Amino acid sequence: MTSTGTLRGTARRAEVLDQLVAVVLADGFRHLTLDEIARRLHCSKSTLYGIAASKEQLVVAAVRRFFQRATLAVESRAAGPTDHRRQLGEYLLAVSEQLGPASAAFFADMSAFAPTREIYQRNTQLAAGRVRQLVSGGVRAGTIRPVHAAFVGAAVTQVMGAIHRGEIATATGLDDAAAYRELAALVTAGVAPPVR
Repeated sequence: MTSTGTLRGTARRAEVLDQLVAVVLADGFRHLTLDEIARRLHCSKSTLYGIAASKEQLVVAAVRRFFQRATLAVESRAAGPTDHRRQLGEYLLAVSEQLGPASAAFFADMSAFAPTREIYQRNTQLAAGRVRQLVSGGVRAGTIRPVHAAFVGAAVTQVMGAIHRGEIATATGLDDAAAYRELAALVTAGVAPPVR
């Protein structure tokens, strides 16, 4: 195969994977078969096998792709403001926006399947670490009141975990994206410097 053909094949696989991300976000994935995926994505099963060797591996690739793209979008948005408190708010709001298209079926299926659950948990831990980093930077810069950054990070981690486990949805009726918006409002208000 020529390098042009290789590039075209790589581009096609990336396009199919992006389309699969949209499908699993909207509908979940446990009920899908490879035949159904191929039909919905208007591709052959051999194209799918070019991405992954099984439906399970294909789903993992799609979930991983979703979180990779979401992380880039979240970091890009948080990089805008120079004030750490605003960065923190933008970061959490961007997480909410990225999770917005994800259906309840997607979260249920992701939680029920160990490899995708691990991807979500790892991304939640990374997000909580980023929150600690933003809080610490803001305390040093004086844009966030002197709070214990590790405590704020740990508290955010606990809430993120509760969101992930569905406990917040059960207790409040909020979906994950809405819960992250509320978390953003709570945390940014809580770390605001005192008004003088």
